[in-house]
Amino acid sequence: MNNSISVLVIDDERNLVRSIGFSLRDEGMDVTGAYTGQEGLTQVKDLVPDVVLLDLGLPDIPGLEVLVKIKAQYPDLPVIMISAHGDTRSAVKAVKMGALDYITKPFDLDELVLLIRRCTEHVRTLREIKYLRDKNTGTGPLVGNSKEMDMLRDALKRVGNSSGKTVLVTGPSGTGKALVARALHDIRFTDAPFIEVNCATLPEQLIEAELFGAERGAYTGANQKRSGLIDLADGGTLFLDEIGEIPITLQAKLLSFLENRNYRPVGAGRERQADVFVVAATNRTLKDEVDAGRFRSDLFFRLNVLPVEIPALCERDQDVLLLTAYFSEKYAKQEGCEPIKFSDRVQTLLSEYDWPGNIRELKNLIERLTILHPGEMIEVDMIPPEYQTLDMASHHTESDYREAVEDHERTLIITALKDAGWRKGIAAEKLGISRHALKRRIQRLKLEDPE
Repeated sequence: MNNSISVLVIDDERNLVRSIGFSLRDEGMDVTGAYTGQEGLTQVKDLVPDVVLLDLGLPDIPGLEVLVKIKAQYPDLPVIMISAHGDTRSAVKAVKMGALDYITKPFDLDELVLLIRRCTEHVRTLREIKYLRDKNTGTGPLVGNSKEMDMLRDALKRVGNSSGKTVLVTGPSGTGKALVARALHDIRFTDAPFIEVNCATLPEQLIEAELFGAERGAYTGANQKRSGLIDLADGGTLFLDEIGEIPITLQAKLLSFLENRNYRPVGAGRERQADVFVVAATNRTLKDEVDAGRFRSDLFFRLNVLPVEIPALCERDQDVLLLTAYFSEKYAKQEGCEPIKFSDRVQTLLSEYDWPGNIRELKNLIERLTILHPGEMIEVDMIPPEYQTLDMASHHTESDYREAVEDHERTLIITALKDAGWRKGIAAEKLGISRHALKRRIQRLKLEDPE
């Protein structure tokens, strides 16, 4: 199978097209040339290349007009604009109109190769995101292609297609437990209610009425009969987020409901029944809560029939850049701008960062950067200091290393000079270097002759 990158160069300078062709073919790319805008549009339709290099100044049609026509037919096709020196304003305008990047004549061909590879990798990532989003797995946009995410998707399929009615989703805060709950719901149901309850935000004195409902007059302020969230979820899914926060006084009643799906609204004379698929989630270790006396052991075992564990983002770091691209696209659409891009160094820093806040932290960072730097290339100095720690540590290590090398070099030179009575010619011979080389080192290391 041929996996080489196909490149279409649209430029009226034949020598430049020929030169680009030689260089890119040496890198294993397939190159086709077109010398007018109309010829370029025809070639785009016939070839559908991986990348288009498009000159702004064409003899028949303005490059920007060619760009608009290409993007109208092939919106995902990456186009790199070629601009003349001093015409960067038009190139920037082209990027705003949909070009992925631009390069200014005269340019370094190695730089062009790197730019093409970066663009194709960017498009490949976007296509992978679209595939994962649209893939008919019933798991929604669970973005990631790591082994851990594949295992999570398999677990969701098995659990979602089972006859079990209670699932416990665990994982650190910010890993996407609500998304997993919704994915389980989508696997099991096509048209059914999905009711989400955050147990941590419900007032303790009202949580029972919120869940089970209440009759009129059942408590102060109950001026009318109210349906509970369990009743609203009948025939579908009840998602109990932060289940570890539910008051221990209510845990026995919840356990009773999970046993037989029967419940009694507050103030009601008889029980009701609801056919509800219950998904509970927590970032706490419920076994520790049981040991501490804050959570009933029988409720824990009832919830833990079908456990699903979500990995922390640091356990699937190969998904970080995929998620970064996904959120960049998402927030670019939200803000009405081009997606932000990331320099190679920033990509490395984001990949190596521990992400204590998990996906929520990553999502918030990308939203912030999109708002502050819409459509820009994100460099190290644009990201918050906490994400630069590895970069600063790396520079610090390199500085320490250079200092240690210089100290060793200084010691060797001083020893040789002392042994030679500070006669530079003899010292240079002992060190195996020329007198001029020794003189340069003495100046660089700021060594002074004692005389």
